[in-house]
Amino acid sequence: MPQDRHLIFYHAPRSRSAGARMLLEELKADYELHAFDLSRGKHHDPDYLRVNPMGKVPALRHGDVIVTEQAAVYMYAAELYREAGLAPAIGDSLRGPYLRWMVFYGSCFEPAVVDRSMNRPPAAYSTSPYGDFETVVNAVGAQLAQGPYLLGERFTAADVLWGAALNWITMFKLIPETPVLRAYIDRILARPAIQRAQAADEALAAEHDKAKAAADLS
Repeated sequence: MPQDRHLIFYHAPRSRSAGARMLLEELKADYELHAFDLSRGKHHDPDYLRVNPMGKVPALRHGDVIVTEQAAVYMYAAELYREAGLAPAIGDSLRGPYLRWMVFYGSCFEPAVVDRSMNRPPAAYSTSPYGDFETVVNAVGAQLAQGPYLLGERFTAADVLWGAALNWITMFKLIPETPVLRAYIDRILARPAIQRAQAADEALAAEHDKAKAAADLS
Protein backbone atom coordinates (compact mmCIF):
# COMPACT_ATOMS: atom_id res chain seq x y z
CA MET A 1 0.00 0.00 0.00
CA PRO A 2 1.43 3.42 -0.87
CA GLN A 3 2.60 5.42 2.13
CA ASP A 4 1.04 8.64 0.81
CA ARG A 5 -2.65 8.55 1.72
CA HIS A 6 -3.82 11.02 -0.94
CA LEU A 7 -6.84 9.62 -2.79
CA ILE A 8 -8.40 10.46 -6.14
CA PHE A 9 -12.14 10.00 -5.76
CA TYR A 10 -14.25 9.41 -8.87
CA HIS A 11 -17.73 10.57 -8.00
CA ALA A 12 -21.12 11.74 -9.20
CA PRO A 13 -23.74 13.49 -7.10
CA ARG A 14 -27.18 11.86 -6.98
CA SER A 15 -25.58 8.43 -7.23
CA ARG A 16 -24.35 5.60 -5.05
CA SER A 17 -21.05 7.39 -4.62
CA ALA A 18 -22.73 10.07 -2.47
CA GLY A 19 -22.23 7.77 0.50
CA ALA A 20 -18.55 7.32 -0.31
CA ARG A 21 -18.10 11.08 -0.18
CA MET A 22 -19.77 11.07 3.23
CA LEU A 23 -17.29 8.47 4.39
CA LEU A 24 -14.28 10.42 3.12
CA GLU A 25 -15.54 13.42 5.07
CA GLU A 26 -16.01 11.29 8.20
CA LEU A 27 -12.43 10.04 7.80
CA LYS A 28 -11.09 13.56 7.22
CA ALA A 29 -9.37 12.00 4.22
CA ASP A 30 -7.02 13.80 1.87
CA TYR A 31 -8.88 13.38 -1.40
CA GLU A 32 -9.08 14.98 -4.82
CA LEU A 33 -12.50 15.02 -6.44
CA HIS A 34 -12.99 13.91 -10.04
CA ALA A 35 -16.70 14.47 -10.61
CA PHE A 36 -19.00 13.33 -13.40
CA ASP A 37 -22.42 14.44 -14.52
CA LEU A 38 -23.92 11.03 -15.19
CA SER A 39 -26.63 12.53 -17.40
CA ARG A 40 -23.93 13.59 -19.87
CA GLY A 41 -22.32 10.16 -20.06
CA LYS A 42 -18.79 11.21 -19.09
CA HIS A 43 -18.39 8.09 -16.97
CA HIS A 44 -18.30 6.11 -20.22
CA ASP A 45 -15.35 8.03 -21.64
CA PRO A 46 -12.37 5.77 -22.47
CA ASP A 47 -10.17 7.43 -19.84
CA TYR A 48 -12.58 6.53 -17.06
CA LEU A 49 -13.29 3.06 -18.40
CA ARG A 50 -9.59 2.38 -17.86
CA VAL A 51 -10.24 3.12 -14.18
CA ASN A 52 -13.48 1.16 -13.97
CA PRO A 53 -14.51 -0.82 -17.05
CA MET A 54 -18.04 -0.97 -15.62
CA GLY A 55 -18.36 2.80 -15.96
CA LYS A 56 -19.68 3.04 -12.41
CA VAL A 57 -18.93 5.28 -9.43
CA PRO A 58 -17.57 5.40 -6.81
CA ALA A 59 -13.97 4.51 -7.51
CA LEU A 60 -10.71 5.39 -5.77
CA ARG A 61 -7.17 5.71 -7.01
CA HIS A 62 -4.48 5.51 -4.36
CA GLY A 63 -1.12 5.77 -6.04
CA ASP A 64 -1.15 2.89 -8.53
CA VAL A 65 -3.96 1.11 -6.68
CA ILE A 66 -7.47 1.34 -8.12
CA VAL A 67 -10.46 0.32 -6.02
CA THR A 68 -13.98 -0.07 -7.39
CA GLU A 69 -17.27 -1.44 -6.01
CA GLN A 70 -18.99 0.27 -3.11
CA ALA A 71 -18.09 -2.06 -0.27
CA ALA A 72 -14.47 -2.32 -1.40
CA VAL A 73 -14.16 1.48 -1.63
CA TYR A 74 -15.55 1.90 1.89
CA MET A 75 -13.37 -0.80 3.42
CA TYR A 76 -10.20 0.36 1.70
CA ALA A 77 -10.64 3.99 2.72
CA ALA A 78 -11.65 3.16 6.29
CA GLU A 79 -8.59 0.98 6.77
CA LEU A 80 -6.28 3.47 5.07
CA TYR A 81 -7.45 6.05 7.63
CA ARG A 82 -7.64 3.57 10.49
CA GLU A 83 -7.06 6.23 13.15
CA ALA A 84 -10.67 7.35 12.59
CA GLY A 85 -11.78 4.05 14.13
CA LEU A 86 -14.42 3.27 11.52
CA ALA A 87 -13.10 -0.19 10.61
CA PRO A 88 -12.85 -2.84 13.35
CA ALA A 89 -9.38 -4.39 13.17
CA ILE A 90 -8.52 -8.07 12.79
CA GLY A 91 -8.93 -9.57 16.25
CA ASP A 92 -11.75 -7.19 17.20
CA SER A 93 -14.97 -9.11 17.96
CA LEU A 94 -16.86 -6.70 15.70
CA ARG A 95 -14.66 -7.44 12.68
CA GLY A 96 -16.81 -10.35 11.46
CA PRO A 97 -20.17 -8.54 11.79
CA TYR A 98 -18.64 -5.47 10.16
CA LEU A 99 -17.52 -7.45 7.12
CA ARG A 100 -20.82 -9.28 7.01
CA TRP A 101 -22.91 -6.11 6.82
CA MET A 102 -20.55 -4.44 4.38
CA VAL A 103 -20.95 -7.34 1.96
CA PHE A 104 -24.62 -8.03 2.72
CA TYR A 105 -25.62 -4.69 1.21
CA GLY A 106 -24.39 -5.45 -2.31
CA SER A 107 -24.80 -9.22 -2.31
CA CYS A 108 -28.29 -9.50 -0.81
CA PHE A 109 -30.04 -6.24 0.02
CA GLU A 110 -29.62 -4.28 -3.19
CA PRO A 111 -30.44 -7.23 -5.50
CA ALA A 112 -33.58 -7.90 -3.45
CA VAL A 113 -34.66 -4.25 -3.61
CA VAL A 114 -33.97 -3.98 -7.34
CA ASP A 115 -35.93 -7.14 -8.12
CA ARG A 116 -38.87 -5.89 -6.05
CA SER A 117 -38.80 -2.41 -7.58
CA MET A 118 -38.80 -3.89 -11.10
CA ASN A 119 -41.61 -6.31 -10.22
CA ARG A 120 -39.32 -9.20 -11.06
CA PRO A 121 -39.77 -12.47 -9.21
CA PRO A 122 -36.60 -13.63 -7.46
CA ALA A 123 -34.75 -16.66 -8.71
CA ALA A 124 -35.53 -19.99 -7.12
CA TYR A 125 -34.39 -20.02 -3.49
CA SER A 126 -31.58 -22.47 -4.24
CA THR A 127 -30.05 -20.14 -6.84
CA SER A 128 -31.04 -16.70 -5.55
CA PRO A 129 -28.21 -14.61 -4.05
CA TYR A 130 -30.57 -13.37 -1.34
CA GLY A 131 -33.38 -15.88 -0.86
CA ASP A 132 -36.48 -13.72 -0.54
CA PHE A 133 -37.21 -10.01 -0.08
CA GLU A 134 -39.00 -10.22 3.26
CA THR A 135 -36.21 -12.21 4.91
CA VAL A 136 -33.60 -9.69 3.73
CA VAL A 137 -35.56 -6.63 4.90
CA ASN A 138 -36.44 -8.26 8.21
CA ALA A 139 -32.78 -9.13 8.83
CA VAL A 140 -31.80 -5.47 8.43
CA GLY A 141 -34.60 -4.28 10.70
CA ALA A 142 -33.74 -6.82 13.38
CA GLN A 143 -30.09 -5.79 13.33
CA LEU A 144 -30.87 -2.08 13.61
CA ALA A 145 -33.26 -2.70 16.49
CA GLN A 146 -30.33 -3.87 18.63
CA GLY A 147 -28.63 -0.51 19.03
CA PRO A 148 -28.17 3.00 17.74
CA TYR A 149 -25.81 1.73 15.04
CA LEU A 150 -25.52 -1.35 12.87
CA LEU A 151 -22.98 -2.94 15.24
CA GLY A 152 -24.64 -1.74 18.41
CA GLU A 153 -22.97 1.15 20.20
CA ARG A 154 -20.09 1.57 17.74
CA PHE A 155 -20.37 3.77 14.65
CA THR A 156 -18.44 2.35 11.69
CA ALA A 157 -18.04 2.81 7.95
CA ALA A 158 -20.87 0.29 7.54
CA ASP A 159 -23.24 2.86 9.01
CA VAL A 160 -22.25 5.39 6.37
CA LEU A 161 -22.97 2.84 3.64
CA TRP A 162 -26.30 1.77 5.11
CA GLY A 163 -27.42 5.18 6.30
CA ALA A 164 -26.90 6.73 2.87
CA ALA A 165 -28.50 3.78 1.08
CA LEU A 166 -31.52 3.49 3.34
CA ASN A 167 -32.15 7.22 3.07
CA TRP A 168 -32.40 6.93 -0.71
CA ILE A 169 -34.32 3.65 -0.69
CA THR A 170 -36.97 4.80 1.78
CA MET A 171 -37.28 8.14 -0.01
CA PHE A 172 -38.43 6.23 -3.08
CA LYS A 173 -40.55 3.89 -0.95
CA LEU A 174 -38.71 0.79 -2.12
CA ILE A 175 -38.91 -0.75 1.35
CA PRO A 176 -41.32 -0.04 4.22
CA GLU A 177 -40.15 2.83 6.43
CA THR A 178 -40.42 1.60 10.01
CA PRO A 179 -39.79 3.79 13.08
CA VAL A 180 -36.51 1.92 13.64
CA LEU A 181 -35.32 2.64 10.10
CA ARG A 182 -36.39 6.29 10.26
CA ALA A 183 -34.62 6.87 13.56
CA TYR A 184 -31.46 5.20 12.24
CA ILE A 185 -31.41 7.24 9.02
CA ASP A 186 -31.98 10.50 10.91
CA ARG A 187 -29.20 9.61 13.36
CA ILE A 188 -26.71 9.09 10.54
CA LEU A 189 -27.78 12.15 8.53
CA ALA A 190 -27.42 14.38 11.59
CA ARG A 191 -23.65 13.83 11.76
CA PRO A 192 -21.68 16.97 10.84
CA ALA A 193 -19.46 15.21 8.29
CA ILE A 194 -22.50 13.69 6.58
CA GLN A 195 -24.20 17.07 6.40
CA ARG A 196 -21.01 18.63 5.03
CA ALA A 197 -20.84 16.03 2.26
CA GLN A 198 -24.52 16.45 1.42
CA ALA A 199 -24.19 20.23 1.15
CA ALA A 200 -21.15 19.89 -1.10
CA ASP A 201 -23.00 17.41 -3.32
CA GLU A 202 -26.04 19.65 -3.58
CA ALA A 203 -23.80 22.49 -4.77
CA LEU A 204 -22.03 20.17 -7.22
CA ALA A 205 -25.32 18.88 -8.62
CA ALA A 206 -26.49 22.48 -9.11
CA GLU A 207 -23.29 23.25 -11.02
CA HIS A 208 -23.86 20.22 -13.25
CA ASP A 209 -27.48 21.23 -13.89
CA LYS A 210 -26.43 24.75 -14.83
CA ALA A 211 -23.68 23.52 -17.18
CA LYS A 212 -26.07 21.04 -18.82
CA ALA A 213 -28.72 23.72 -19.33
CA ALA A 214 -26.16 26.03 -20.91
CA ALA A 215 -24.92 23.24 -23.20
CA ASP A 216 -28.48 22.37 -24.24
CA LEU A 217 -29.07 26.00 -25.27
CA SER A 218 -25.86 26.31 -27.27
